[in-house]
Amino acid sequence: MKTTVTLPRTQDLSEDELGAALLHLERGDLAAARSSLAQAVAGGVSAGGNASLFHGAPALEFVLACAGRSDREVRDAVDRVVASRLVAARRRQNSGMLPRLAEFDLIRGLTGLGALLLIRGAVSPLLEEVLSYLVSLSRPIRIGGRELPGWWSAVGPAGEEMDGGHGNNGIAHGIAGPLAVLSLAVRHGVQVPGQHDAIEVFARWLDSHGSRYWITLDQLSDPESPEPVPVRPSWCYGELGIARAQQLAGIARSDPGRQRAAEDTVVHTLADPARLGRITDASLCHGWAGLLTVTRAIAADSPAPDRFARLIEDLATHLAADLDRLPKPGFMEGRAGAYLALNGTNTTGWTRALLT
Repeated sequence: MKTTVTLPRTQDLSEDELGAALLHLERGDLAAARSSLAQAVAGGVSAGGNASLFHGAPALEFVLACAGRSDREVRDAVDRVVASRLVAARRRQNSGMLPRLAEFDLIRGLTGLGALLLIRGAVSPLLEEVLSYLVSLSRPIRIGGRELPGWWSAVGPAGEEMDGGHGNNGIAHGIAGPLAVLSLAVRHGVQVPGQHDAIEVFARWLDSHGSRYWITLDQLSDPESPEPVPVRPSWCYGELGIARAQQLAGIARSDPGRQRAAEDTVVHTLADPARLGRITDASLCHGWAGLLTVTRAIAADSPAPDRFARLIEDLATHLAADLDRLPKPGFMEGRAGAYLALNGTNTTGWTRALLT
């Protein structure tokens, strides 16, 4: 009988073996981590147009960094990816067109690549170029005689046609991601011209519009800020991911009022049974694991961490109860990520993929 071996489809941090390797590394199981890495790269390493923090060579560099290792060939491939993305972004900006989310977001775009470059430690011209690009998103763009935010996307979150486009708010795909990376860069002593002003622009936008996953053109035209709507308070799009970005902004800007407001949002959200009732699984992306990971990070940076202790215990209880019901094995939506959150350690720095 002939045996068919199916190689991993991608080097995907979200679902494939690279994500599993993070769990093995955090647990100190180096043999299992090596096996996962070998499977992940068995078909080669992608450095093409879809390479990102969560796919291909950049994802591989991230996992190697979590293992305390680096590979010059992988880094060089990542540098080429970043340089190519910057060229494409400048070309798009020079054309006067609006960006797609994949140009700048955390999962697919330059926010995620910037976060990866920041992890390297040494400041590089390439990192500064990425930060300057993220700063440029704070400058309005004029389309059809109308001024729109520089991150306004002509199409919807899934690439679907959306009349008038939208302004995305979430940390995974929206402006909270650039806000978090620019703020983290300040913490690491890396600054470019306009960085603090851009942090303020993004933070104030989220003050007004962050209660929704995204804002449409009609809502932007309304002189009144849109009323808050019931949404899932997840890491990827919801209140907790945005609150983390706002907390980081407060720290970066030495603004204790903003930091406190962000922390209060987390406390109030997690004390609301109706909001927590919208959490339906244990995943990192939009479930209990994400809430637990973000809340731990927020508590660690808070001047009053004790106010989060009971909330963290409750989130861990919810996560433990729901974890085994996750059907997927992977990092973002599966059991590997949920176990990482439940373990409660961050020895490898795996949470940096979430900007926490």
